[in-house]
Parts: sequence; C-alpha cells; structure tokens
Amino acid sequence: MAEISKKTLLEVKNLSKSFGDLRVLKDISMEVEQSEVISIIGPSGSGKSTFLRCLNLMEHPTSGEIFFEGTDITRISESEMNRLRQRMGMVFQHFNLFPNMTIRRNITLAPVRTGLMTQAEADDKATQLLRRVSLEEKADAYPNQLSGGQKQRIAIVRALAMNPKVMLFDEPTSALDPEMVGEVLAVMKELAESGMTMV
Repeated sequence: MAEISKKTLLEVKNLSKSFGDLRVLKDISMEVEQSEVISIIGPSGSGKSTFLRCLNLMEHPTSGEIFFEGTDITRISESEMNRLRQRMGMVFQHFNLFPNMTIRRNITLAPVRTGLMTQAEADDKATQLLRRVSLEEKADAYPNQLSGGQKQRIAIVRALAMNPKVMLFDEPTSALDPEMVGEVLAVMKELAESGMTMV
C-alpha cells in the first residue's frame, strides 16, 4: 500500500535570533508536517520560548526564513501578519485570559473581532469546545473562579476557537501544580489524536 504523503505546513531555514550581543538561536532548520506533533526539549534559558515566538513573529528573527504553507512569513506586511496569527494558535505558560471577561467572552472575542464568525457562531463554537474539554458549565464563570488546570484548558480552547492550522505550546504545564498537569496533557493528547499539528 502506497504511503500517503503529508503536506509540510511549517519550514524553518537557518533561523537565528540575537538580543544585542546575546545570540539565543543559531542556524536552526526544521520542517513540521500536517498532523505532526513536535516536541522541543532543552534546559531553561536555551531559547525554546524564543523559537516558538519567532514561528508566529511575536519575535522577529535576526536572520533566516520561516515558511508557513509555502509563504516566507518573515517578509510579510503587518496586516498579513495578523491574518497569519489567526491560523497559528499559541498557548502560553501563564494562560493570559482576560480577568474582566467571562470564559465564553474570552473564547469568542477574537473570532468575532476578526470577522471570522458572527457572535452566534462564536457562541456555538465556544459551547462545542468547552464540552470537548469538559468545562461547559464554566462558560459564565470568570478566570479567577477557575483552577490553574482549568484556566489552561480554557486558554487552549480560546486558541482552537480561531480554527488554527497549527498549535504552538510554550511550556503549557510549567506553571501548574503537579495534580493539574494531567488534565491539560489529556486535552493535548486528544488534540494530537484528532490530527492537530502541534509544536
């Protein structure tokens, strides 16, 4: 039986990043295929977060190229960059939820603001995603009413609400108490099994 060829979603060529005289990333090249799960492992301070932030241009590389779906994104305009970020979900260590908004509003804000969905469509999507991570009953709660593990699951849902092609995870369990790590890893495992491309 012939092997099905996978599409390369993300390709990094000779990526380097410096902050003044400090060279954090040096000549990194890699490819990420559709539905692939890639883990970047290294000690604290080795540049893992900087690398992830370069992939969606939250940090601009000092040199090198980053191709996303065949386009070199290091050369795109600001408006194109904003559209790119809609297709690259990112989950941070510290959740970054808006404390003054309900969980539903946290999830629906970006899809509605960017015109990706109407409010009704975004509300439906939020309900589906919250059900997927077993937090449907928290839709009208506020972030300060949730545990760390629940907040991180909501952060993942918020990223998924934009229908991204790839999900970037910046040490999503490092700020959690040990007993909360499992619930977040379970969601990530389910995403991987569903075919989500993850770095």
